[in-house]
Amino acid sequence: MARCSYYGCLLSLAILLLVFNLSYSQGPLENGNHIKSATFLSPKFVLGPGSVENRNYYNIDFPKGHIALKSFNAEVIDEAGNPIPLHETYLHHWVVARYYHRRVASATEKSHPSDDIFAGNSGVCQGSVLRQYFGLGSETRKTATHVPDPYGIEIGNPTKIPAGYEERWMLNVHAIDSRGVEDRLGCIECKCDLYNVTVDENGKPLRPDYKGGLNCCYDRTQCRLIPGFEGVERTLYLRYTVKWVDWDSSIIPVKIFIFDVTDTGKRINGSTEVSPESGCQIEYEVKPCNGSGVGVDGCIDMKRTSLTMPTGGYVIYGVAHQHIGGTGSTLYGQDERVICSSIPTYGEGKEAGNEAGYIVGMSTCYPKPGSVKIAEGENLILESKYSRTQMHTGVMGLFYILVADQIPNTITVAVTLRSQIKRRISDGCQPITHECGGLPKIMQMSVCISLFFSFGQMCALVFLSS
Repeated sequence: MARCSYYGCLLSLAILLLVFNLSYSQGPLENGNHIKSATFLSPKFVLGPGSVENRNYYNIDFPKGHIALKSFNAEVIDEAGNPIPLHETYLHHWVVARYYHRRVASATEKSHPSDDIFAGNSGVCQGSVLRQYFGLGSETRKTATHVPDPYGIEIGNPTKIPAGYEERWMLNVHAIDSRGVEDRLGCIECKCDLYNVTVDENGKPLRPDYKGGLNCCYDRTQCRLIPGFEGVERTLYLRYTVKWVDWDSSIIPVKIFIFDVTDTGKRINGSTEVSPESGCQIEYEVKPCNGSGVGVDGCIDMKRTSLTMPTGGYVIYGVAHQHIGGTGSTLYGQDERVICSSIPTYGEGKEAGNEAGYIVGMSTCYPKPGSVKIAEGENLILESKYSRTQMHTGVMGLFYILVADQIPNTITVAVTLRSQIKRRISDGCQPITHECGGLPKIMQMSVCISLFFSFGQMCALVFLSS
């Protein structure tokens, strides 16, 4: 591991200045951009034993202005602010989506939901399917969502908001109260017989072969309880924390892509919702092993699909979403190279965030800048694996990646580090370490020089590169 220390920068300073004439003044470095943070509560929802919450909340509290989102984390809590464990209230999923809402001209004029314009991510499912900006499930407490510097998810750009509209956010929360239920796994996997459901939330009859999933545990449905069980209703909230920075020219915007292992690859013109013939199905069923308990596949269900990347770029973050029984998911490039693998962590206790038998976290990928690139039009392979020791219904195999059009250059890295150093100066001049992998040595040293001119001997700076 090579080290470019503060003193190493000083030794190289004179030579590099003479040869390359590089200095801080060459780039329009901006002032330190402090990370802001705010915590909000969703509208309250009331759940009794076996009941289900699955509804959309529009115009939720959210940061305003032209900003770069850096993370979004959430969990279910009670009225006292106590985290609720998954074995009491299972968080099937939460998702946050952006939309544009038409402004009304006067107090007497009313705006209708049909006037709203959905502003989804970059794809790749049909219509509005899986077009959220953030979304997790039971793994929410131990899954990193941080967007690394100098990247950010750009929102609130006034030049991109349609005239006469304003940017708003929608939250969907799907939670299942599993206290006192007859079959806890069956309830959280939404098995239809446990909910005594034969039609979906729109009154459409279910397919004869549909055993369980989202169509059986919609809002206000009830899972079967143990006879005689009594429990109280309780008021709950989704508590969510958003972190962001004000937008400036040093931030590199990223695109959000969500892939689904159930994607058929077919697109029917005009189709915007889930249908058996077209696009992403969102969920699927895992059948158990044969009678002996062991199959030729080692009792592992492996589902694969091929996807086409609409635009190219550099991957800077990746994570999968799976349900109980999941053993991991991998996104491959066209040449079978691994773009990102995401593995679940299962809990081992009873406390919130470590519930035994539940997925409480998913591993994430943060590639070195420039090390993982996807070409425009490249055919990707998404693979999702589940244990087949028992049947699972309504499982998911989603993969979420952030992609940037460019990697940081010398000036961008200098701006980012300069901001970090300024924050640490205000915090008492703590040492800072920065990952420089992917940058040429000469660029690393140039950044050292820029920061030297900006800060002199105020703080120690250490570059690490592999």
